[in-house]
Amino acid sequence: MSLPLIRLMQLVSPALPVGAYTYSQGLEWVVDTGAVKTEAQVGEWIGDALAGAFGRYELPLLARLMVAWQQGDKAAVGELNAQCLASRETSELRAETVQMGYSLVRLLVDLPAFRDLPAFRDLPGWVERLRALHEPVFPTVWAAAAVAWGVAPEPALNGYAWAWIENQVMAAVKAVPLGQAAGQRLLSTLAEAVPARVAEALSLPPEAWCNFQPGLAIASSQHEVQYSRLFRS
Repeated sequence: MSLPLIRLMQLVSPALPVGAYTYSQGLEWVVDTGAVKTEAQVGEWIGDALAGAFGRYELPLLARLMVAWQQGDKAAVGELNAQCLASRETSELRAETVQMGYSLVRLLVDLPAFRDLPAFRDLPGWVERLRALHEPVFPTVWAAAAVAWGVAPEPALNGYAWAWIENQVMAAVKAVPLGQAAGQRLLSTLAEAVPARVAEALSLPPEAWCNFQPGLAIASSQHEVQYSRLFRS
């Protein structure tokens, strides 16, 4: 049980070289406009995304991707990957998941320290299936790694959600800016909502998935033409 937990910690670590820290997912634009400028407002923005597009679309998609990888269902993996791409409403959000997916594929496929791990040999054909995908997105590649390393779906989704929250909070700490203590308060508060979101994601049928979040789409679109910025989305 300990090794899958350690592998999960590796997958959610900010040290994972996929470039997550360079993205704010529209948060930088709402900060620039003055709509989000306090700790409470940051918490509301991130909390809304957790309850909305991230919690009701990306998390259940990730859960279904893990099942598809575990069952060796190549068609389902490809279809879910395409659905994830289609759900990205702006060029920045699309570029983000494609770039992070590409970086994680390179890490898993090209580095012997990852490629030759016995766990990956227990997921037959994973290298070929990843390479065969047209523009593998980050959740697709991340799900493959989690399954190969024996991480169960519930802790996997909890870890994935935590990594997303942490990245959003750290973006706010830089962009607002906020102090480190404020960042920790936000992390503590936002983390309380994760177990319920994960439980819902594990049982939510595809017809109930929803990425409708116009505020996020508008913020991302406006960020594309923002004059001065720190982040890539």
